[in-house]
Amino acid sequence: MRHVTAIFSSLTAASIIASAHGQECDGVADAAYGEPLVVQDTSTGFGNADLGAIDFANGSEADAGFGYISDGVLHLVIAGNLESNYNKLEIFIDAVPNEGQNPILGNNSEIDFGALNTMGRFEDPDTGEVQPGLTFDAGFTVDYWISFTSGPGAPPKKGGEPGYDTYINYAQLLTGGGDTAISGFAGPGGAGAAGALFTENGILAAIDNSNVLGVVGGDGVDDGSGVVTGVEIHIPLDALGHAAGDPIRVSAFINGSGHDFISNQVLGGLGGSANLGFPRFVNFEDIEGDQFFVVDGDGGGGDGCFGDVNGDGQVDGADFGSLLASWGVCPSCPADLNDDDVVDGADVGLILSVWGLCP
Repeated sequence: MRHVTAIFSSLTAASIIASAHGQECDGVADAAYGEPLVVQDTSTGFGNADLGAIDFANGSEADAGFGYISDGVLHLVIAGNLESNYNKLEIFIDAVPNEGQNPILGNNSEIDFGALNTMGRFEDPDTGEVQPGLTFDAGFTVDYWISFTSGPGAPPKKGGEPGYDTYINYAQLLTGGGDTAISGFAGPGGAGAAGALFTENGILAAIDNSNVLGVVGGDGVDDGSGVVTGVEIHIPLDALGHAAGDPIRVSAFINGSGHDFISNQVLGGLGGSANLGFPRFVNFEDIEGDQFFVVDGDGGGGDGCFGDVNGDGQVDGADFGSLLASWGVCPSCPADLNDDDVVDGADVGLILSVWGLCP
């Protein structure tokens, strides 16, 4: 009985953590996100994923970026797949105007075996050669970094196939660099809400690797539309040092397992391109368009707010009536708040949790 109780407690704790910010973190851009803020325009040079499993994937692609700010939390989904070979999803955030780094310096936190400094400036003491460091678009100054990765775990002690493990690392990027920046990590976790990762400073992250749509393999122009599963991350604005009213800009891309080879899966897109290579020599300013997207307020890319089925600016009896009228199997219904193609009790719980005027 104690064993059963322990399992139940573990699952309950995972569920509480996965919903800690009032919105479940499960790797799915549900209705609260609205439309994507950016869509990939380049085929993937890191392998087209086609397994369709929630955990293991055989390719990496960044098909779209979703985001919104609500109740003091930045919610992000980088839709697509992350190959289960410990490739990295790198997310760089500009949350504080006129602070941070561009290009990345070489004297940052050593978290994750010096990941940031692998991507940062380096001057060879013997030859004097300068490797400038990963450079972003003009005006994009990075003050926060998050890296998500996944792959096979250790084989069970009694034999069998290895499990699926996820990890997250994070760090501030101070304007002048330095190892006093706050940094940390969490893991191992797993897939879906039950495998969500939760860090000491309140960051929550989960992956759903089941996508088989989006871009195909290659380096040409493509379209990542229609993908809503991938890596979801909730970040308290306090952790970012963000002040209300300031936009938040996000640059996300797939990198090699050693943080040492940037793919062509960058958001915003590259307009068709081969993989970019070693980060220290990559300069997004030399590439047409913006290699970032902006999250500037509540409600994601769509109109209205989560639960406001009729779009009148509040969640009330009219919306509840619309939900009841749509009861049952109802793919793509506005009342299907958790996007499971069925309007049922789960959607009732969600609508009641956001009752009242929209933010």
